[in-house]
Amino acid sequence: MITIDATNQSIGRIASQAAHYLLGKHEVSFTKNNIADVKVTITNASKASITEKKKSEKQYAQFSGYPGGLRFETLNDVIEKKGIEEVYKRAVKRMLPSNKLRSDTLKNLTITA
Repeated sequence: MITIDATNQSIGRIASQAAHYLLGKHEVSFTKNNIADVKVTITNASKASITEKKKSEKQYAQFSGYPGGLRFETLNDVIEKKGIEEVYKRAVKRMLPSNKLRSDTLKNLTITA
């Protein structure tokens, strides 16, 4: 079990460390086609350094596939609606390869505020 302390660090740095460990790249027996047998915990997630400009200008896009179906959500909206844990989950998810193993790999990630 690996613990990452998020105090005074940016979200991207923490997410890249978590993705690195979740993929198993820290192990000698790294293989791309297997899920690493490691649990990653991010602690003190609410104490990360996020500037006010980043909160208001960072946008997440969702597209439904229909004309006019492009929706945007700011970082501040995500924190208010779903909490800071969702921000970390999205960041780590987007740093993992988009294949069949991604959802199972994310089950090994826990985030505590």
